[in-house]
Amino acid sequence: MEYVNIVGNDALIIVDVQNDFCPGGALAVPEGDKIVPVINKYIEKFVSKNAIVVATRDWHPKNHISFKEYGGLWPVHCVQNTWGAEFHPMLKLPKNVIVISKAFKPEIEAYSGFQGTELDKILRRNNVRRLFVAGLATDYCVKATVRDALKLGYEVYVLVDAVKGVNLKPKDSEEALNEMVNAGARLASFNQLV
Repeated sequence: MEYVNIVGNDALIIVDVQNDFCPGGALAVPEGDKIVPVINKYIEKFVSKNAIVVATRDWHPKNHISFKEYGGLWPVHCVQNTWGAEFHPMLKLPKNVIVISKAFKPEIEAYSGFQGTELDKILRRNNVRRLFVAGLATDYCVKATVRDALKLGYEVYVLVDAVKGVNLKPKDSEEALNEMVNAGARLASFNQLV
């Protein structure tokens, strides 16, 4: 097993752990809330190493292109300033968390935390080279964020014990993980980080 030493210019990227993507929400990932305690352990670890913690969120206007009534795939979810768009109440984000809002323009779909945001600039300003990605959903926003990070030249670890997928088809998450690995990402879990 490969051990990974977390350092101050690493970043934990928590993707879209919002009420609407958890049980009881408009677009719930099955058992999406089960990863919250695991992510909290990662947050503690990264904070203890003075590393950066980023939380991305869908921050949709009411008329967003991803919604079915506007030609998209999904029911209305994560509308700005609603309960559904809030981070899961059990998620223990640190005071200095960097919140990245995405897909906030009606006409622009954005699965990736990098698309149309300042995330890359913020990471480069902090000399971040390695990203550790957790959150929802493996087969959509996690995958898109990881792929963009790799294209931008970051070293990327997907935290397999802290992601969950939608799995519209039963193997979607598994295939998404394979796709990320084939694109250059590595897989890791909590007991590998030191």
